[in-house]
Amino acid sequence: MAPGSEPSRMELREYVGDQQITDRSNAHETASLPSVDGGKAAWLFLSGSFCIEMLLWGFPFSFGVLQDYYSTHPPLSRHPAGISAIGTTCSGIMYLGAPLVFLAFQRWPIFLRRSLFVGLPVVVLAVFLSSFATKTWHLVLTQGILYAIGGNLVYYPIYSFIDEWFVRRKGFAYGVMWAGSGCGGLAGPLVLHWGVSKYGVETFLRGWSIALFVLIAPFLYFVKPRIPPSRSHRAPVRAIIAGFGFVKTRQFWAIEICNIIQGLGYFVPQLYLPTYARVNGLHSGSLLVSLLNVAQVPGVMVLSALSDKVPVYTVILISSLGSTLAIFLLWGLASSSTGLLITFALCYGFFAGGFTAVYAGAAQEFRRVTPGGDTGRADLGSMMGLLGGGRGIGNVVCGPVSEALLHGSSVAGWKGAAGAYAGSFGPLIVFAGTTAALTMSSWAAKAMKIV
Repeated sequence: MAPGSEPSRMELREYVGDQQITDRSNAHETASLPSVDGGKAAWLFLSGSFCIEMLLWGFPFSFGVLQDYYSTHPPLSRHPAGISAIGTTCSGIMYLGAPLVFLAFQRWPIFLRRSLFVGLPVVVLAVFLSSFATKTWHLVLTQGILYAIGGNLVYYPIYSFIDEWFVRRKGFAYGVMWAGSGCGGLAGPLVLHWGVSKYGVETFLRGWSIALFVLIAPFLYFVKPRIPPSRSHRAPVRAIIAGFGFVKTRQFWAIEICNIIQGLGYFVPQLYLPTYARVNGLHSGSLLVSLLNVAQVPGVMVLSALSDKVPVYTVILISSLGSTLAIFLLWGLASSSTGLLITFALCYGFFAGGFTAVYAGAAQEFRRVTPGGDTGRADLGSMMGLLGGGRGIGNVVCGPVSEALLHGSSVAGWKGAAGAYAGSFGPLIVFAGTTAALTMSSWAAKAMKIV
């Protein structure tokens, strides 16, 4: 055993024990805590989490509609380069910020709930200021960076709260919450398309900023920890570091690498389906994105429930294989067929959108293979933070890579190829399908007993 490893483990155990003692300082306070895995307070919490997820993620998941608008309307249409980076910057930073946010909250848990009330005004301000944008970098700064910072502060505390409210039904709880982004993605494209068409993007964004505040603020009352944090409690740095022991396992890296690869291609259909529909003379771009997003709801629910019963690698296989076949066979051969595109949107949304269900199963796998891995709340936050950050890496890279593939002079499609492969979107479709196929590598590693 390496010098210092045992004291570190002892310190961690003492920290977890102290935390439990603090949370249950007397029998009366313990008895007064709300019920776990059910009861009025738990269901109100989960309902609030669902609604916040829906409203917060609905905007970045619907950005393909705004991207198409910005690309075809002045002043941004005069210099369209970089527009695709706006949406991927937003979702990328929201994912990438997860590890930092979780670390900060583990160190100072007293700020967990307070951050919700700080983050919401930042989100509202970001949308409001973006209505005055005249250049692409204005939107990258507001809709991309500022929105993501506020979103991180509102969103990630919910993960810590869920770990307190749900124990036996944790996978189910995550599935319900994550389904909110699918519902937001259903309404978002339709609302955005209607709003910018009727009122113009400037007026609509100002109205939407007000709507976000009015709709999210009431739910903040119900989204709170089950166990009130101690005002004097602060997690030791060594205990936080010890909670990252799972990063030394092969299982973590097998899943994390696939997670990054999945993030590389996942947002391509969401970003480019509206543009693809317009270029091919179809008027269903926003509808396609809505259908793709709403299919995430049953996808997340089904795969989340499955992750409680089968190995996480099986869930990864189902999600990535379904995504791969949908991209290559349905989008690739669709050309201008509205029926095939609708089928693609539904299938891709179900399988690819359900990939986040892997996270709950991955956390259980990491705890299983890590010696002393079940180290309490900090451990779960570390896992979710690094998985979210990994997806963010792929997401940020996706923007410039996809734009280069679509507009690069050397890749204008393949003449004589079938369906959509023959046009300028051919390389983009192959890129998205290839990343989805490579996501299966963690399942292959498990099948070959590498992990």
